Amino acid sequence: QVQLVESGGGSVQTGGSLRLSCAASGRTFSSYTGGWFRQAPGKEREFVAAISWSGGSTSYADSVKGRFTVSRDNAKNAVYLQMNSLKPEDTAVYYCAARFGWVHTIVAVTTAYDYWGQGTQVTVSS
Repeated sequence: QVQLVESGGGSVQTGGSLRLSCAASGRTFSSYTGGWFRQAPGKEREFVAAISWSGGSTSYADSVKGRFTVSRDNAKNAVYLQMNSLKPEDTAVYYCAARFGWVHTIVAVTTAYDYWGQGTQVTVSS
């Protein structure tokens, strides 16, 4: 089992920045892909970014490329999402997720992940 807890959400104005953190406990998190997803009211949960166990591979949704950066620190059992140039359409609950191993073709698929955090709210006002 892997337990995930997100933090760092909040309210910012358009153009602002936030850094989300995901703290993992349980099994050796360094073997797991770390993913970030988000869900806005009335919408389905969507992929944001993912990072392989080594940090050597990353993947981003087109909507956040160039603005968001995913990273990890296996010594701290943590995955991060640095969000810059935030827009109102980035407003959502952000979830951290984990799956064993990296498979590039499915890292953006919600059902590919076995473990989920409780989510943290990000609100961007215009």
